[in-house]
Amino acid sequence: MSKVLHPTGDPTKMGFGKSIAVLTSGGDAQGMNAAVRATVRVGLYTGAKVYFVHEGYQGLVDGGENICSASWESVSMMLQLGGTVIGSARCKDFRTREGRMKAACNLVKLGITNLCVIGGDGSLTGANEFRTEWSGLLADLVRAGKISAEEAKKSSHLNIVGMVGSIDNDFCGTDMTIGTDSALHRIIEVVDAITTTAQSHQRTFILEVMGRHCGYLALVSALACGADWVFIPEMPPDEGWEDHLCRRLMAQRSRGSRLNVIIVAEGAISRDGKPITSDQIKKLVTDRLGFDTRTTVLGHVQRGGTPSAFDRILGSRMGVEAVMALLEATPDTPACVVSLSGNQAVRLPLMECVQVTKDVTAAMAQGKFEEAIKLRGRSFENNWNTYKLLAHINPPDVKSNINVAVMNIGAPCAGMNAAVRSAVKMGIIQGHSMLAVHDGFDGLAHGQIEPITWTSVSGWTGKGGSILGTKRTLPGKMMEEVSQNIAKYNIHALVIIGGFEAYVGGLELVQAREKYEEVCIPIVVIPATVSNNVPGSDFSIGADTALNTITATCDRIKQSAAGTKRRVFIVETMGGYCGYLATMAGLAAGADAAYIFEEKFNIRDLETNVQHLLEKMKTTVKRGLILRNENCNSNYTTDFIFNLYSEEGKGVFDCRKNVLGHMQQGGTPTPFDRTFATKMGAKSVLWLTEKLKECYRHGRIFANTPDSACVLGMKKRALTFQPLVDLKADTDFEHRIPKTEWWLKIRPIMKILAKYDIKLDTSEHTNMEHVVNKTGSLRK
Repeated sequence: MSKVLHPTGDPTKMGFGKSIAVLTSGGDAQGMNAAVRATVRVGLYTGAKVYFVHEGYQGLVDGGENICSASWESVSMMLQLGGTVIGSARCKDFRTREGRMKAACNLVKLGITNLCVIGGDGSLTGANEFRTEWSGLLADLVRAGKISAEEAKKSSHLNIVGMVGSIDNDFCGTDMTIGTDSALHRIIEVVDAITTTAQSHQRTFILEVMGRHCGYLALVSALACGADWVFIPEMPPDEGWEDHLCRRLMAQRSRGSRLNVIIVAEGAISRDGKPITSDQIKKLVTDRLGFDTRTTVLGHVQRGGTPSAFDRILGSRMGVEAVMALLEATPDTPACVVSLSGNQAVRLPLMECVQVTKDVTAAMAQGKFEEAIKLRGRSFENNWNTYKLLAHINPPDVKSNINVAVMNIGAPCAGMNAAVRSAVKMGIIQGHSMLAVHDGFDGLAHGQIEPITWTSVSGWTGKGGSILGTKRTLPGKMMEEVSQNIAKYNIHALVIIGGFEAYVGGLELVQAREKYEEVCIPIVVIPATVSNNVPGSDFSIGADTALNTITATCDRIKQSAAGTKRRVFIVETMGGYCGYLATMAGLAAGADAAYIFEEKFNIRDLETNVQHLLEKMKTTVKRGLILRNENCNSNYTTDFIFNLYSEEGKGVFDCRKNVLGHMQQGGTPTPFDRTFATKMGAKSVLWLTEKLKECYRHGRIFANTPDSACVLGMKKRALTFQPLVDLKADTDFEHRIPKTEWWLKIRPIMKILAKYDIKLDTSEHTNMEHVVNKTGSLRK
């Protein structure tokens, strides 16, 4: 992400004299409302006038009441709603020049020269076309006497910024489009429900998911639930796939599996371009194998329901970036789309993205399927490669004579089991023997170690908690026993899945290498904790599930407050000293404040927050939500804050408090945590396999270099391995958090969206990037 000095001084005056219109177009997607809400509130924050355009481009053409002024309160209670509150419609009129002239006239009359469009590639292409012919449309309108030359001069240029709202994730240039994560939530809910009934009756289930031209939903669902087979349009199955599919289903049953799951994208095709339908697959499985087979077509269920925490945060962040991009645009700036790459907000030229999206369709039409997958981007390609490897159920005949042990450390969290399953399966595929260590370092010290097989981990992706068992004990005081058991069980490499204890335990093992030669083996730590406090990674397995739990609970709490009016809820979240959960849940649930350890606060700040709520109660939004991280301040406890708010709010609002507790560590993992854990588990074992080759000397394994003990983490845009010892400098060991935390930059957004009069730091902002490199593949 390029950083440049911001051209203007005060962000609260950037929008003076400017007007912004926001519209949603094309198919609806969960999270669009979060984007609309952020666009409206940040637009108003900058001093701009903001307008809703109801019913998409149709509203733009029809004008009148369809284009109306937006206020702060008008976007309240929108975050948790699916679909789009301002409506969307397919519009034939806008495709004609006459229709676009009407739309231009409506915008000019209201002085609107900034348009924020939330929709798919068709909607965004239409917006760009509108912008390209803007000056021609104005000239025609002046000639026809519809607008004056003065009006035309004032509105001489139209700025366009797009946000991609599409559940299919079919737009190239962005890792995730608004709505994709929520659609995956709906699919996985159904898969989990179907799995239980399928196991009862030993059935085969075929699930058809959306994705006419893009197989993202099908692919990620298959990865997240460990499906036996997936059909996607980008990569049709090889000739003779019918025999291969039947062989694989039979093999699964012979290994003791009581069910089969096949996932089909609605646009699935064969190599010769003919559709592959769920009915066709059902007939094949029933006729050839005689299995009891059922088909479920999910349809519009995938578009519905409440948006996930990820989609709300994504929509909110994109909305902020979109307003900044509009207000910074000059007549020479190409229309851009704001997007997400890793955890970075990026701006990309709209038509470059549209072109690459069209290139994918062209590659598929020409039978260049490998190229189509590459054009979809690195994230799609990684998912496909991981799925292919893990679906492979014929372990090699040649064994490597390597034993890899897998263990869980620290508090349990959702997604740990998915990481264990993936590591075990990948190890077996590499020819290794896999060992399960029960109850963390205690189990390693006391010999609670046993072989773990392919079938013993089947069905683990969707299970919460830790099946292996986990404890917080560190290895330091038991190093003698630990080293003896590493030798006794002939362990050549170690996968440690867990939170801060896993990181510290890994460091203790590295320090012990000087004294114990047995510990000189490659080690990889996979961060898995709801607190998201492991150095070396922007995200931890389990944090997304906890975040969704908190957000869903806050939704219910806000609903009850909306009913009783004039009520403020104080909610305590987990996270140790790390404020990630409180901050992100604050953004996803629309909190008024989130108190965290990393951002010091005093009694005057608490007074300011109370005053802010007293003012809020005078508006139509008569409720408040305050989040507090459990360790944010030893004196300003949840009880103290509750008592303070209760006293100061007497006669204006009353207070309630909720301590969410261990429900944040439970539950079934979200699609993100399942796929993230699956990719991390697989990548860790592939890395260990390479490290073992490097460390093999004189007939034995000896690893004592810093880079042979690493944390595998997500950093900005890629999964990277970082030596444990290198991360010590960036660790606050007393408070168990990294010294630098990327999400702190997002906190001002939460405050602005809650109507605090603060300065948004715009000294660092996103420059325009480009989508295509020399090979034509995306830089994703």
